[in-house]
Amino acid sequence: MLSLVHCNGTCTMTQGEFTGDFYLIAFKKMKSGVIVYGRTKYDNDGGSMYFTAPRQVIQLRDIELEEDGFMIWVHEDLLHGHPLHTEIKNYHYFDYDTHEALHLSPREEEIIWELYRKIETEYNNTQDEYSRDIMLGHVDSILKYSQRFYKRQFMNRAELSGRVVSKFNHALTAYSDRGLLAEKGLPTVKQMASELHLSPRYLSDLLKQETGKTAIELIHIFLVSEAKNRLQGKNDTVAEIAYGLGFENLPYFSRLFKKETGVSPVQYKKQYLN
Repeated sequence: MLSLVHCNGTCTMTQGEFTGDFYLIAFKKMKSGVIVYGRTKYDNDGGSMYFTAPRQVIQLRDIELEEDGFMIWVHEDLLHGHPLHTEIKNYHYFDYDTHEALHLSPREEEIIWELYRKIETEYNNTQDEYSRDIMLGHVDSILKYSQRFYKRQFMNRAELSGRVVSKFNHALTAYSDRGLLAEKGLPTVKQMASELHLSPRYLSDLLKQETGKTAIELIHIFLVSEAKNRLQGKNDTVAEIAYGLGFENLPYFSRLFKKETGVSPVQYKKQYLN
């Protein structure tokens, strides 16, 4: 249900791809080798943490480390009846791609290693009725610290975040300019993330940190802005504008527009024309 792997120099379990019903929390300072999960491949870099969710395909190949590393494997069944069973779903980084790993400062590394050693100590002790809760408590602390450290990483990379916001807005504009709203329908977070070579979760979290809005909220704001512009014309009806923006459901368009502006599309059009 819970396995610990303390990596000393090398850290390869198998050369082939594998998957399972477990969460993986790993820390490695790679000298060489390849980690593959999600859609991407990660080559060596500085000290980084990686997180994978159950049923993701993983491959660890020819891993050589500059320093010790570790892997914590937690079977999802171990979490049943524990608060972490629900809370772990709030940690979006389990859905990040490999190149979106968490990079730690020396002090942050110390904190994570201290928690790992506490888990290791309890793991190697004689198991009793308290062991599971103690170990999962330390796992939960690692995840909470990782959430904090990711927030720090987003803030420290504010320049990168700003570029991503600009690229995101540019991608939305290009999608509209190419006539894809009417042709393919509403843009999705997954489509925009693919354009920017990011995972949907990472993109949304990065945008939230930088703008206070998630990716889907920014898409809605863009669509309402486009709708406002088109509603100022005299020729198209509200229904034609909605369908031209990719909305298949007119009531949904009206609800979204009113939520963002406080008035319905019909009222907005009347106010402008009057």
